[in-house]
Amino acid sequence: MTPNLPISSDTVVVGCSAKIRAVFDFLRVISGSESTVLITGESGTGKEVIATLIHQASKRKYRPFVAVSCALFSETLIESELFGHERGAFTGAVKDRPGRFEMAEGGTIFLDDIDDVPLGMQVKLLRVLQNRTIERLGGTRTIPVSVRVLAGTKRDLKQMVAEGKFREDLYYRLNVLPLTLPPLRDRREDIPVLMQAFLERFFRSRGEQPPAIAPVVTQAFMRYDWPGNVRELENACERIAQMCTCGTVRIGCVAATLLFRAGTRPPEAVVPAAPSAHLPVRISMDDRVRELEANLIRWALKASNGNKSKAAELLQVKRSTLGDRIKHCGLELDHHAAASGDAAA
Repeated sequence: MTPNLPISSDTVVVGCSAKIRAVFDFLRVISGSESTVLITGESGTGKEVIATLIHQASKRKYRPFVAVSCALFSETLIESELFGHERGAFTGAVKDRPGRFEMAEGGTIFLDDIDDVPLGMQVKLLRVLQNRTIERLGGTRTIPVSVRVLAGTKRDLKQMVAEGKFREDLYYRLNVLPLTLPPLRDRREDIPVLMQAFLERFFRSRGEQPPAIAPVVTQAFMRYDWPGNVRELENACERIAQMCTCGTVRIGCVAATLLFRAGTRPPEAVVPAAPSAHLPVRISMDDRVRELEANLIRWALKASNGNKSKAAELLQVKRSTLGDRIKHCGLELDHHAAASGDAAA
């Protein structure tokens, strides 16, 4: 059960983009409503955070808020988890146990990952939404419940209905007040604000002042597509909080994989092509590793305009180490030739 924390959109969800402002406007409009809300959004977009805000803005805010991920439970367990069970209902049921709907009595229940609920269970959920009553597993007593239902989905339920994977009648019961959360890549202007908010939280939790953020870091974050959305951004900021030991977040504090996938990522040639099935099976691992290392160094030198200090920072190694690796890979001649060509030009 999620505790009833005094939260607001100012402290939990930040952003200035038109798309996130539209979400805030929607939350204000429905603040006095008791209707079911269907929140659609990719993983990591903040569906549970928004559900919590809806609860906190409602008349039920002083009653329980119960969040449950339907994806966590098998078809045989989800009924017991949501509706509870009676003693002896199944092996191991040694006492009566209330389900999540009973735990949320008078408040709000958030059914996240509703798209993962099996078809057989969807019929029982529909009955609860229609009658506002439940029956515990193994029991015969009808229990009335006064609960507001919010649901979250990462997939398009209307499309799932068309494919026969989701009940049409349940979809319409849930889709009274639809809300779609935009992925982070569609509101990139919010990324610097979110970065600042997350870094402030992580550093202040240790009693430290949050550092400044180098523009090149912000630019890299703005270019990255964030497939894990706000949750991935939060994790990246937490990693920076652990790795950054100076007063400024520099490119060396950022995970190399993120940099490679952002706009400054190295070219495809960085990763050596897989050996063809028609070539001899034997390959030299040492040669392959040296090829990969050489391509990474070439990319870093090109991205830093030949500045070895900056290239070392990109690769998160010492400058002296980079110099040794350049010699090891036989790149010194390439580097000097490129420098001579630039000078001649």
